Amino acid sequence: MAQIDKPGLHFNTKLYTGTGSSNAITGVGFQPDWVWLKKRSGSGNNFLTDVVRGVTKTIYSDATSAEATQSQGLTAFGADGFTVGTNTNINGSSNTNVSWNWKAANSAGSSNTDGTITSTVSANTTAGFSIVSYTGNGTDGATVGHGLGVAPDMMIIKNRSDTQYWVVYHKDLEGANNHLRLDGTAAKRNDLNMFSSTAPTSSVFEIGTQPQVNGNTNNIISYCFAEKKGYSKFGSYTGNGSADGIFVYTGFKPAFVLIKRSDGTPNWTINDTARDPTNVNNLRLFPNQNVVESSGSDSMDMLSNGFKLRSTDGGNNFSGGTFIYMAFGQSLVGSNNVPCTAR
Repeated sequence: MAQIDKPGLHFNTKLYTGTGSSNAITGVGFQPDWVWLKKRSGSGNNFLTDVVRGVTKTIYSDATSAEATQSQGLTAFGADGFTVGTNTNINGSSNTNVSWNWKAANSAGSSNTDGTITSTVSANTTAGFSIVSYTGNGTDGATVGHGLGVAPDMMIIKNRSDTQYWVVYHKDLEGANNHLRLDGTAAKRNDLNMFSSTAPTSSVFEIGTQPQVNGNTNNIISYCFAEKKGYSKFGSYTGNGSADGIFVYTGFKPAFVLIKRSDGTPNWTINDTARDPTNVNNLRLFPNQNVVESSGSDSMDMLSNGFKLRSTDGGNNFSGGTFIYMAFGQSLVGSNNVPCTAR
């Protein structure tokens, strides 16, 4: 597997303060193609915008609502960042905000005919990330091209046209029948009709008849991820319920960690090193909630080659609980590093 030595060229977290007027955010380090925005200093929706759907087209990870046009949301993608309008959820005067930014192909995508459904794909194969837009046909066993060249380890999918819940596929949910919902707290659900009991391949992912992923004539978006050495990790672990928690090896110093207990009902959590650069890292935001940032017990240390849990809380370290995670890095450890549990 090719190694990514400069993770910051493909993912970066950028903090900014709202102005209440058009606000150009720079310093991302690349043109972001998928931008996830969240107000920190107050309640407000998680705003998700990408280059394939286009500027002002917003979906909320904490809601089942269909895609909305927010004329004063994210209004432009730039070579080193993006511009936001006057929407108070993401640019209220003096409000603090966070943006998580991923690089795809710096384009609105191209036609992909690998599947039985033609998709529009903007893919960064180097970093294992693609934005996939398609129109559902309601047919069991339909396939959609994702453009990664390798099988996705995780997919986050939303029906843009309807009020269906968000679907998350993760390779460690113990079978292609299982999924989680991003906008809620439910444990993993087994559904033969979501992915037709079929794991993704190097070219396509298969979908069943559920409207969340294949509503007939509905527009659907999928964010697809494949693990890359030195940059991203998609895995699972079992909690021990101790403040001296387990160590999860990633092979790089994490910059961003998203976690969900798959066999229980806590919130999804996001920790990152931009909002909380020193250990213990415990500033939490929740993809499934529109609440203010909180300093809670779902804490961890971000170490040079992984993260170590520092929590007795059920959100990321319930004793015997199974958790899935998505992590992106900020620096690479040497190739001779091996997993360790000592600080």
